[in-house]
Amino acid sequence: MLQTGDSLLRLSAFRNYWLSRILASTSFQMLSVAIGWQMYDLTHDAFSLGLVGLAQFLPMVLLTFVVGPIADRFDRRKIVYICQLIEGIVAGLLLYGSLGGWLGREQILLAAAILGTCRAFEGPTSSALLPQLVSKRILPQAISLSTTVGQTSQILGPMIGGLLFSLGASYVYSTSIIALFLGAILTYFIRTEHEVVRNAEPVTLRSVFLGLEFIYRHPVILGTISLDLFAVLLGGATALLPIYAQDILHTGPWGLGLLRTAPAVGALLVSLVLAYYPLKNRIGLKLFGALVIFGLATMLFAISTNLIVSLFALLLIGGSDVISVVIRSSLVQLQTPDEMLGRVNAVNSLFIGTSNQLGEFESGTAAGLFGTVPAVFIGGIGTIIVAGLWMYLFPSLRKMRSLSES
Repeated sequence: MLQTGDSLLRLSAFRNYWLSRILASTSFQMLSVAIGWQMYDLTHDAFSLGLVGLAQFLPMVLLTFVVGPIADRFDRRKIVYICQLIEGIVAGLLLYGSLGGWLGREQILLAAAILGTCRAFEGPTSSALLPQLVSKRILPQAISLSTTVGQTSQILGPMIGGLLFSLGASYVYSTSIIALFLGAILTYFIRTEHEVVRNAEPVTLRSVFLGLEFIYRHPVILGTISLDLFAVLLGGATALLPIYAQDILHTGPWGLGLLRTAPAVGALLVSLVLAYYPLKNRIGLKLFGALVIFGLATMLFAISTNLIVSLFALLLIGGSDVISVVIRSSLVQLQTPDEMLGRVNAVNSLFIGTSNQLGEFESGTAAGLFGTVPAVFIGGIGTIIVAGLWMYLFPSLRKMRSLSES
């Protein structure tokens, strides 16, 4: 008998993991809002604001092949726990500097880089930890429920961070400190269901890059990870939402807030449904079907001049995206041996992060060349073309009937 979301949360290890991720992810979103606002308040310089994002993103790129081997050789629970403690300490230093009046551009950039480094370790390691907490039989539902964390934090984090920052930056930092230390305590008390057999071989260049070799030798994993990179790269329209709010839908800032929230709401609703009604049959076709819906919804959003229609399209974009995310994440977790999960998840995180960042760059560049509406519409078509091409290039992925199929 499959367990539902409610019964999963009755498992103490998974409940601690789930609550800890909510606290840590929401805190990270809050801190990102606060340090961004504070940097701009201090410098009034758009370039400095861009450096904050770069400082958070670069560690993920630079540390990809360091994070994986560490996650596969050491206790993943301890790695996550230490990262959350360091994040809490950084929030404490930001609070101290903000109250003391000595927090400047360099200190904020250093804090952003440390937070980015912690997240570079915490993200892949946390994903690799999940299969140690539940049986493989209910892992897809656990992934669906844990996917709600990301969507919830994207909705709550910026909202809470913005509200608290209106009272003062110290309120954001104080709240983040409490949340991060609570998350660290919950992580510390996680008890894994089964342990990973650690590989005692010495660290070599080959062992570091073994994750890439494993992905290349397994077409289902290669197709899954590369599909995320190219589909999201072409289909991302979030970078252009301010243009839609101001020039196309004529709604102003309040409309932009609704547009930014809609995909996360759609994703949250669908991920909750999947936690209770897991995907079972014809997994490959459902994956590609979700991508086609994502592409069609993107095209609908592109040509819409009505706020209600645009919000509906964004809900579809978020909902269809989370279906593909759950399928792709489940395939990576179930098709990868436990002792390789850290390295494979590190590469997967790099692809996901790169696709999001490059997707925004691609959308902006295309909009500059072709105009906003054509750029988003072409992106939707591109997603559908990628789905069709990947069905041809990776027939084993297309023919997958169940998540546990070898």
